[in-house]
Amino acid sequence: MDKVAIYRQYIQQLMQAKAERSMRSSKEVEAQTIFDVEHDHYQLVYVGWKRNDIRDYGCLLHLDIKDGKIWIQYDGTEGGIAYELVKLGVPNQDIVLGFQPARVRSATEFAIG
Repeated sequence: MDKVAIYRQYIQQLMQAKAERSMRSSKEVEAQTIFDVEHDHYQLVYVGWKRNDIRDYGCLLHLDIKDGKIWIQYDGTEGGIAYELVKLGVPNQDIVLGFQPARVRSATEFAIG
């Protein structure tokens, strides 16, 4: 299996696990995984209602695969999905913190772009 296919699998696996944990904690708010495998766009969003009719909608994770690298466009998790990807075996040089400006990325342990 090539590297990109493995990265697709890792991303989907991590997002699905986070969605399942979220579904157990709230019946009012649905965690939806959105996987566009053809264009390599992946999102985990929340949709629903909290107490007192407060709308809950937003993106928790948005990752893309571009040129063989995983671009983290948005990460609203506590621990950071980059470190979870590294634990699965993705090399740091194949992870781009796309939510950071390039000048900041150069000071991290991850790829610039």
